[in-house]
Amino acid sequence: MTIELQHQVLLEEQGCDAASLLSRLSELPKQRIKDAMSKGAVVLKRKHSKRLRRASEKLLAGDKLILSYDADILSRQLPEGIHCLDQRKSYSVWFKPAGVMSQGTAFGDHLSLLRQVEQHTNKPVFLVHRLDRETAGLMLIAHTKTAAATLSNLFQQQRINKVYQAWVAGKAPTQGEILTPLDGKPANTSFRRTGYDENLNQSQLEITLATGRTHQIRRHLAELGYPVMGDPRYGKNNKNSEGLQLKAVQLSFECPERKQQVNYTC
Repeated sequence: MTIELQHQVLLEEQGCDAASLLSRLSELPKQRIKDAMSKGAVVLKRKHSKRLRRASEKLLAGDKLILSYDADILSRQLPEGIHCLDQRKSYSVWFKPAGVMSQGTAFGDHLSLLRQVEQHTNKPVFLVHRLDRETAGLMLIAHTKTAAATLSNLFQQQRINKVYQAWVAGKAPTQGEILTPLDGKPANTSFRRTGYDENLNQSQLEITLATGRTHQIRRHLAELGYPVMGDPRYGKNNKNSEGLQLKAVQLSFECPERKQQVNYTC
């Protein structure tokens, strides 16, 4: 069951708690509304927009409530395997398993890495880069606005070295560079072959990016004729019951706190 509801609070509704009002408007039990709120499926627009988790929040006339309720999504459990590699004052480094979103959607954020880090650290969280839901690997999470801006700039200036590992269909060249533009923008993917399984006819690649376009690795390799194994969207003859065989395995950059080079691998 899916319910998408938007409601501007009327003057006579001022002072009502959010859970009760949404329960009445949606005809859902109040406990389901509370569960949806705790999982990030309710947004309150007042001066700013925010996910509303406090069921007892007293509403003001003119507030806008947005409920994006999907019973299937709210019932899903977070895959296991999230863990922290390093935690500094202003940022932390995490391993995101395949199947975990980088951040939430309108229908909730309980299945996202960002929310899990927020709950684990009890600190503000800011996303500075993303991995596709199907892609496992290392992610940086900032805990201050200053750190978020600094790390974002490092990514934009290509001063954070990201290395990916993938298994692809076929015997790929020993090395290569793909420069085909994506979405009308320049895109640069470099790779070298680090292994080949003759029985499976699959190559293991180490991949680096000079740009960050949507699904860049997956699209470029599929175009070249060596699609990532298990990719549900790009390529042919690359089905894999084990899921997408793409992982972000290394992050290297100058730590903004210690001003020293750091290197994280998985």
